[in-house]
Amino acid sequence: MRRNQVAVVGAAETTELGVIPNASQLQLHADAALNAIADAGLKLSDIDGFATAVETPQQVCHYLGIKPTWVDGTSVGGCSFMLHVRHAAAAIEAGLCKTVLITHAESGKSMIGKLPRSIPADSLQGQFEAPYGVYGPPSMFPIPVLRFMKTYGITHEQLASVAVVQREWAAKNPRAMMKDPITVADVLNSRMIAYPFRLLQCCLVTDGGGALILTSADRARDFPTKPVYIMGTGESVETPMVSQMETFNSSRAFKVAGPLAFKEAGITHKDVDHLMIYDAFAHLPLFGLGDLGFMPYEETGKFIADGNTRPGGKLPLNTNGGGLSYMHSGMYGMYALQESVRQMRGIAPAQVPNAKISVCHGVGGMFAASGTIVFTNER
Repeated sequence: MRRNQVAVVGAAETTELGVIPNASQLQLHADAALNAIADAGLKLSDIDGFATAVETPQQVCHYLGIKPTWVDGTSVGGCSFMLHVRHAAAAIEAGLCKTVLITHAESGKSMIGKLPRSIPADSLQGQFEAPYGVYGPPSMFPIPVLRFMKTYGITHEQLASVAVVQREWAAKNPRAMMKDPITVADVLNSRMIAYPFRLLQCCLVTDGGGALILTSADRARDFPTKPVYIMGTGESVETPMVSQMETFNSSRAFKVAGPLAFKEAGITHKDVDHLMIYDAFAHLPLFGLGDLGFMPYEETGKFIADGNTRPGGKLPLNTNGGGLSYMHSGMYGMYALQESVRQMRGIAPAQVPNAKISVCHGVGGMFAASGTIVFTNER
């Protein structure tokens, strides 16, 4: 894909975030979609491309009353929406469609109309992981995290500092679920969930959604919103358990998607003004900083604990408060994308001054997939 040829012209989350017991998951999709369409100054009839995950494209399109000529139902976990952005940009450049709507919504807390998630007994995960108690993030993440800590000298205090710093960002965000300041001691004294993770190191469980609208950069000049251009994209998938246990394998999805996006964008790490790293648990920003090549793994814990990613730091990270303090309905990637777009538009609650390039990096499917998008506000 060529740089800066496709732009985000509409971006919005659901009207409410948090606990929304009066709306089904499908209604949340519609709410986010209509908000993004209004943001872009469009009508539903203007949409000719559509992408979503978990819910099928035909289900959401039928509910909205749209008839796109290009659809994408890629569903690889929380980073699905980064992949949707990549696929939509390619489709627009190829002339398959002109205006793409990407939606996400989950009733993660209220469970209203939420599609059940299950592991088929005859799947690889069902045969070789679930019978041994490896089921879901709390039981899957701790083993590689403990290996990471031992191998690279990461302390419990450094791991706790991730939650502390992200709460500082959340305190600046009126829509964040958790805003009260916390300390490292607060984190380490919170309830144990699965060693080494305590409650304040685990993501929130909420309801909500978001939507993006993409079109060509040339058309974007005629829209009422400030265009946010797509500089580079990357994606990768891998076997979940292999990715978890071979934590630092050079082929791991995290370490493939990021470099692809940086190469396509033609940027280096020093060019990045703002960074979003999917943070379902507190260790992910540490993994992300190392996998993306910002620094060696052994430096990541100290880098965050020393305040380099907090407000006023040299590498603003997860400026909406992240999945630990902003919100997390189950698949967080859309909310990270929303914050990158806000930062590039200059309208984020905790705006990074003079930010021109934002990298949004996500992981999904228990590390089985990864997607990276590089945004800019300059063409």
